[in-house]
Amino acid sequence: MLQIQNSLKPLIILSLACTSLALMAFSAEAFCGFYVAKADTKLFNTASKVVMARHEDKTVITMANDYQGDPSEFALVIPVPTVLERDQIHVTKPAIIDHLNAYTAPRLVEYFDPDPCQVRLYKSSALPSTAVQESASVRRDQAAALGVTIEAAYTVGEYDILILSAQESAGLETWLLQNGYTLPDGASPVLAGYLQHGMKFFVAKVNLKTHKQQGATYLHPLQIAFESNNFMLPIRLGTLNADGPQELFIFTLTRNGRVELANYQTRKLPSDMAIPIFVKHEFGDFYRALFDRQVQQDRMQSVFLEYAWDMGWCDPCAADPLSVQELRELGVFWQRAAAPASFKRQARDVFVTRMHVRYTAENFPNDFQFRETTDRTNFQGRYILRHPWKGNRAACSEAEQYFADLPKRFESEAANLSKLTGWELSTIREKMVANGQSFTVQAPKKLKWYQKLWKQ
Repeated sequence: MLQIQNSLKPLIILSLACTSLALMAFSAEAFCGFYVAKADTKLFNTASKVVMARHEDKTVITMANDYQGDPSEFALVIPVPTVLERDQIHVTKPAIIDHLNAYTAPRLVEYFDPDPCQVRLYKSSALPSTAVQESASVRRDQAAALGVTIEAAYTVGEYDILILSAQESAGLETWLLQNGYTLPDGASPVLAGYLQHGMKFFVAKVNLKTHKQQGATYLHPLQIAFESNNFMLPIRLGTLNADGPQELFIFTLTRNGRVELANYQTRKLPSDMAIPIFVKHEFGDFYRALFDRQVQQDRMQSVFLEYAWDMGWCDPCAADPLSVQELRELGVFWQRAAAPASFKRQARDVFVTRMHVRYTAENFPNDFQFRETTDRTNFQGRYILRHPWKGNRAACSEAEQYFADLPKRFESEAANLSKLTGWELSTIREKMVANGQSFTVQAPKKLKWYQKLWKQ
């Protein structure tokens, strides 16, 4: 839904927006281990992010722009269900969205195998600006001549914002073009579709004077709050002149449970798979390849679930859960402003869902419609490194068996990695051998009798 103009790179897009482990057993329910790396949104170029706090019919949307370029070239057009008042529009700090991104990112964890001789029975368990006021009457007259009504005008942070309604799409398109909002070919029927559903249009430009006074090198995320029975994210307008597939991360904050698409399939990413140790130093390449392969196999038909969890905790943590203050800043209006000290570690009344989609107008022709479920099952994109025990092969019979089983385990890890990424199995094996993971069974080095005598 979001259409962003950028003279220095292709249209970006978005839409509306934007314990110790013993033996060899792993349980999908035992989210433990040492967190070592995360796959955040920065791994993907021109990745837009949108956060949606939603309860009952109330929605707060935060749009994080990945815009890079001259602020004077920034323009934003978003369909909204109603005329927004000044106090329904807000700007916030990028750091809060960065925190949410880090907290929910797919992660790499590592385990270190215990001594098989010792561990045998364990189980893993805002007032209008002067500039707006001065030109308001002129703009309103020009707009009226085209069947466009300027319902409201505000300055919020570094943005000059207008709320528009229109009688027909051609007049709205003309007005937007006359006022510097570059639109792609084919915008008129998309605009008409939104108008037929009674949508208004939230349009924003950077107030260059305010932006300069602030001295910021980035644009603050924009937030809007409104009431609507329709839990949706309009994406069609932003796809019209997109230069290829677009990357979108959707974070939802709700009370009852996980959010999923109602009009497209939501698929969980493959998770909780052991992969070779060398991936620790190539995690970015690994995750990009994994996601590319999922999209390819799916033929770009689904939205992928990367994370679903109660906001009060994480296991393992790629970042601390968001504070009450941060959640409220992202629009979680039902969260108490302050909690008693005794409740500081109690789970927040918030469930976070992170979805990732790569889309085009052809593959996703309709706006995203969401539904909140009551499913509070924890899920995370989680990939496991298992470091072999470094002890003596002949220390006990269990150790001999442990080392005899390692080649089979390494082969399984190699096969997992190839399946997830499409990387050649022979190349994976070569990297594993170079990293000390041998595919051949080595005979244990027998201890001499006097070594056994004094071995602790």
